[in-house]
Amino acid sequence: MTQHAARGTQHANEAPSAGLPPELLRRVRQIEIRSRRLVDHFFLGQYKAIFRGRGMEFAGVREYQPGDEVRVIDWNVTARMGEAYVKQFTEERELTVMLAVDLSRSQAFGSTGQTKREIAAEIGAVLALSATRTNDKIGMVAFTDRIEVVVPPKKGLRHALRIVRELLYCEPQGSGTDINLVVEYLTNLLRRRSILFLMSDFYTEGYERALRVAGRRHDVIGVTVTDPRELALPNAGLIEVEDAETGEYLLIDTGDKRVRAQYAARAAAQAQVRRQALKSAQVDLIEVSTADPYAAPLIAFFKRRARHAAGGVASRSAKALPARRTA
Repeated sequence: MTQHAARGTQHANEAPSAGLPPELLRRVRQIEIRSRRLVDHFFLGQYKAIFRGRGMEFAGVREYQPGDEVRVIDWNVTARMGEAYVKQFTEERELTVMLAVDLSRSQAFGSTGQTKREIAAEIGAVLALSATRTNDKIGMVAFTDRIEVVVPPKKGLRHALRIVRELLYCEPQGSGTDINLVVEYLTNLLRRRSILFLMSDFYTEGYERALRVAGRRHDVIGVTVTDPRELALPNAGLIEVEDAETGEYLLIDTGDKRVRAQYAARAAAQAQVRRQALKSAQVDLIEVSTADPYAAPLIAFFKRRARHAAGGVASRSAKALPARRTA
C-alpha cells in the first residue's frame, strides 16, 4: 500500500502555480480575508499561549540587579568582570505546524451550501495564518488512500496561501481514506516535535495504534467536519444513495420512520466509536458541522487548551514551592 501510494505523490513545489482559474484565486482571497479576521480577533493570542516553543535559548548577559535569581548568575563572566552578571534567555518560539487533510470522495459532500472539503480548507487557512503570524513553519499533506500532495513546512504568508490553493485546487487520484498511511508518513517525515492537525471524517478503521505512536512524539489534534445529512435522513420517500468512497449504490425508503431511526442510530454509534478511538489514542478532537460556523468549535478548543496549559503551569509552580511551615 505504501509503495503504491508513494508513486502518486506530488510535491506542491512541482505543481504549476500559474494559470489557475480566476474564480479559484478569488476564492482563496475571500478565505484569506475571512481567516485573517478570525485570527486577529479570536485565535492569535490563544494560539501563542497554548502552542509554545521548544524551550529557552541563551540570549546574552547583563549586570545583576536586585531581585534577580541567584541561579541565573553567570559565574564565569562575574569572575572575569569583577561584578555580578546574570544570563538572559528568550523563548525559542519557532514551531512546525503540519496539516494532514483528507481529500477522499466523502469530503466532497455537502448539503448546506459548502462541502466538507471547503470547510476544511477554511479551517486550514485559519491555522496556517495563525502559524504565519507567530513566525512558525506551516506545511500540509493531502491524502486519500494514498499521499496526494506534500507541501514541506516553510514560513510566510505566500506559503500559507499556497496551502489553501492546494486544498481547493488539488484533484485527488484516490477515493478512500487511509489514516494509517498518512500518520506513518508524517511520523517518518517530521524529525522534531511538531503540531499535527489531522483533518478527516475518519471513515476507516484500525488507526488507533498509529495515532498513539505519533502522539508520543508530536502534539496530534483531530478535526472532523460532518454534514447534517450524514447524521439524519429527511423524509423524502425512496432515494438512491451512493457510498462516495466505495461507489456502492443503495435504495433507501426515507419515508419509513424505522429506516430513518436506524440510520440516525448507526451514525451516532459511528461518531461515538470515532470519539472513543481518538480518546484512547490521547488525541484531542474538534468537531465541526457544515451547518454551523466553524469558528465556535475552534474557539472552544483553543480556550479549553489554554485552561489546561494554565493549570499545568500552576501545578508545576506549586510543586516547585517549598512547603510553608506552620506554627
